[in-house]
Amino acid sequence: MAAAHITSLSFSIHQIMFHSPVARNGGRRGRPNAFFCPWAPVICHGRREATSRALSDNCDFQDLLSVQHQEGLTGVQALFLRHPKNSSGTMTTVDHLKHLCIDQYFQDEISNVVDSCMDLTHSDNLLDVTLSMRLMREAGYHVSADEVLQKFANGNGDFSLAHSQDIRGLLSLHDVSHLNMGEASLYKAKEYSGKHLRSTLKYLEPKLARYVRQSLDHPYHVSLMQYKARHHLSYLQSLPTRNTAIEKLALAEFQINKLQHQREMQEVNRWWMDLGLAEEIPAARDQVVKWYMWPMTILEGYSFSKYRIEITKIISMVYIVDDIFDLVATQEELSLFNEAIIMWNLEAADSLPSYMISCYKALYNITNDIADMSMKEHGLNSIDHLKKAWATLFDGFMIEAKWLSGGQVPTREDYLRNGIITSGAPLLFMHLLFMLGHDLTEENNDHMSRIISCPAKIMRLWDDMGSAKDEAQEGLDGSYKELYLKESPHSNAEGHMLEMIADEWEGLNRECFSRTRSSLSPTFIRASLNFARMVSVMYGYDHEHRLPVLEDYTRMLL
Repeated sequence: MAAAHITSLSFSIHQIMFHSPVARNGGRRGRPNAFFCPWAPVICHGRREATSRALSDNCDFQDLLSVQHQEGLTGVQALFLRHPKNSSGTMTTVDHLKHLCIDQYFQDEISNVVDSCMDLTHSDNLLDVTLSMRLMREAGYHVSADEVLQKFANGNGDFSLAHSQDIRGLLSLHDVSHLNMGEASLYKAKEYSGKHLRSTLKYLEPKLARYVRQSLDHPYHVSLMQYKARHHLSYLQSLPTRNTAIEKLALAEFQINKLQHQREMQEVNRWWMDLGLAEEIPAARDQVVKWYMWPMTILEGYSFSKYRIEITKIISMVYIVDDIFDLVATQEELSLFNEAIIMWNLEAADSLPSYMISCYKALYNITNDIADMSMKEHGLNSIDHLKKAWATLFDGFMIEAKWLSGGQVPTREDYLRNGIITSGAPLLFMHLLFMLGHDLTEENNDHMSRIISCPAKIMRLWDDMGSAKDEAQEGLDGSYKELYLKESPHSNAEGHMLEMIADEWEGLNRECFSRTRSSLSPTFIRASLNFARMVSVMYGYDHEHRLPVLEDYTRMLL
């Protein structure tokens, strides 16, 4: 029966995601090494044994998967005992585990390896140096890229051609270049590695060429790790020397995650159907799978299942409210809607149109449920903060509506400042903050503001580059690209926006990697990174106005 349900669900997801009617609006609104400890608490505190118990105790996880998973864990652990912790081979093993998204099970072993990486930064081997530098930076160590990489430069300060045929070294150099915090050597590293990897594509054997092309199209660090993991496994399986323990663990992990995500998707879909908003507000979007893809991506780990479901509900409300503002309501109705949100009680909804009442009640109940959850699980009284977050979002939508109704053209700076709010990212992260047991304090407020504003700005800029393809509103509610071209008609708007996105990535990297201490948990920091990584997938349109990576990613994981 379980297999039948899974097959049926996979088919229905494909239909919902790619063949259901789409609303006219396309979705804008939508120790030092402690940084990257495991994301799931069930793993963090209990390590391998607790994880295996969790899998075995859940009757839905098949016995075979649990056995394969345990065999993989045992086999990979043996790899760390077989080689010195400061060897190139052990460091490569760590890299494979990270690429395959199974590193969370070996944090103690990986910490020991990373602690010994500094010795390898003095090597003359490009792969050893760049990989050790990347692992250290990811773990929160301060490593100067300019100092470490200068040994590979010529007299002009550019990378020497002596390394232009070192494919593995170039791939690793390209990987680390995207962890840039504003260092000149990493700008050059990205250009140099990209140029020479592209020039070697025609000479490489097909499987390696495919892997190199995928690495160029979807660079490490700024791309979804779960998506790249499947391609990395295919690459490992094509090598003459293979490690069956790593492969076995990765395959079992993939299948376990897929089963878990399918169950969550079933629950979210039931909730959405019971809610009935798709029938009551037909102009609004009905894209429940697409909405679920956000929390599925940003929150990794078996223990966060409940949180993924609740965050999907919040995201759905952001999209529906956005569509009400853009496509359905009059200006007078929007003012009443905004006032009701500020009052925050069900009686305030009595004066609203019926479709707004349904949306208001759903939004109100979901938010209060999350506030109750944060109180029960963490003793945090979050409702005032969450109410304020919704009021701020509504204010942002009201500003956009007034610009449109009054024929006003904001400056691109004003538009972008407001657009960060209406992206919905600050609201989403405010709910996630309390769900994960954090509170708003003077200590974490500035750090949290930056770690949220960077991915929100990335989202707004990416969305506005593709909004003409995603929306059939003829740009009525504007975009940064449109406003930039009005102010600078003969400029390269997309080039300018891509530079801005790169700047935000550097800012996000500084927040995530250059702080040895943070009051925010590794899970929250990881969620911010994953949100930014998801943006190019969610808005990466091709020439046929399709989202090929998102479609591939959805089929792969669901």
